[in-house]
Order: sequence, then structure tokens, then C-alpha cells
Amino acid sequence: MNSSVPLIGRRAIAFVSHLGSTFLLLFKAVYHFKSIPRSLGLIVDQCFMIGNKSIPLIVIISVFVGAVSSWQAAYQFKFIGAPLRYLGSAVGKAVVIELAPVLSALVLAGRVGAGIAAELGTMRVTEQIDALDSMGISPIRYLVMPRFLACVIMLPILVIFANFVAIAGALLVSVFFVDISYETFLNGVRFSFSFADMMGGMFKAATFGAIIGIFGCHEGFRASGGARGVGISTTFAVVISCVMILISDYVIAIILFRL
Repeated sequence: MNSSVPLIGRRAIAFVSHLGSTFLLLFKAVYHFKSIPRSLGLIVDQCFMIGNKSIPLIVIISVFVGAVSSWQAAYQFKFIGAPLRYLGSAVGKAVVIELAPVLSALVLAGRVGAGIAAELGTMRVTEQIDALDSMGISPIRYLVMPRFLACVIMLPILVIFANFVAIAGALLVSVFFVDISYETFLNGVRFSFSFADMMGGMFKAATFGAIIGIFGCHEGFRASGGARGVGISTTFAVVISCVMILISDYVIAIILFRL
């Protein structure tokens, strides 16, 4: 028992130190926003890599998220005896507020966050980042800030796209398998739509994008020990991003969506 206390203390200190260095990197990235005009090409390239190449994955995820949401909601409605005319309202709210932002972010944490961590980790262990420093080029401005800003910009755009695709998938299931008309479903979606809910979902998406971008960059910068170290950093970047996405989702929900 006594021997476990120092171990817990060391791990707690290491965790706090890790979060501190992550926030320090975040502040440095935000400071370099002043260099956005000269880094515009880098930012656009990262937006393309993050956004355009994620569209097929977002389409697949969103279609099935909408489909299963519609089917499960109809099952629950049948269980409690609620009329199916409210199916569109329930699915629309769930998709816009929660399902599209959170599931899109978790999937992109695996694709984008891992890619950023692996790319920067490889640059770290091959001393390319040190070479940038030696040439007087800030690695934060050249590597971190464009990736961080691209994640913040592109995730809300991808979530808007995911909202439409998910609702379309839910509509197809409702019409062909639940046996309600598309007018009834779409009227329910229209009835439940709220601009505040949409903005809340977009705020969540931007926050999740910031988490994916900064943790991916941070773990990449901390990589050491060759290929094995890059693999460890990449894995940890995905894990910590997913955990922080779920924690921040709860915090944002209790702040924005009060009962």
C-alpha cells in the first residue's frame, strides 16, 4: 500500500506536467496566429488534407449513424407507445446536438490526429524539426499553427456535411423500413430545428477540432526513440484526444444545453 502512494504521486505529477506542456504549445500556436497571412498556403494545404480526404469516411459514418438512430428511436417509440410522427424531431435533435459532432470527432481523431502525430513524430526523430530551428524557422509557426487552425476550421464544416448525410440516412430508413412518410419525417425535423442547437453543435465541433489538432501536434513533438517512439506517440495522441473529446462534450453540454 505504502509503495503505491509514491507511484500514484509520480503519475499524477507527470499527467499534470503533460497537460501543462500541451496548453503551453496551444498558447504558442495561438500567438502565431499573427503569421496567418504569410502561412496561408500551409493552412490551405492542411485544410485540404484534413477536410477533402475525410469526406468519404464522414459519408459512410454519417449514413449509418442516421440509419441506426432512426431505427433505434422507432424501436423506443414503439416500446413506450409514442407516436412515430415525432421520429424526425428526435433524430434531428440527436444528430445535430450530439451524434454528428461527437462521432465525427472520434473518427477524425483516429485518422487526422494519428496522421499529425505520426508525421511530426517522424520529423522529430529524424531531426527535421531541429533543422528548422537551426535555419531560424519557427516549428510552431511552420508545423503546428497551420495544422491546429485547419482542424478548428474543417471539423465544423465536416459536421455540417455530416448532419445532412445522417438525416438523409435516417429519412431513408424511416420511409422504407419504419413506414412513415417523408413529409412526416421532414416536418418533424423542421419542427425541432433550433439555430441555437446548430450553433452549439458547431461550437462542439470547433472545440473537438482544437483538441485533435493540439494533442496530435504535441505528441508528435514529444516523440523519441525511433520508429517505436513514433508508434507510441501516435497511439497516445489518439487515446488522449478521444478521452478529452468525451470530457469536453460533457462540459459543453451542461453549459450550453441547460434543462
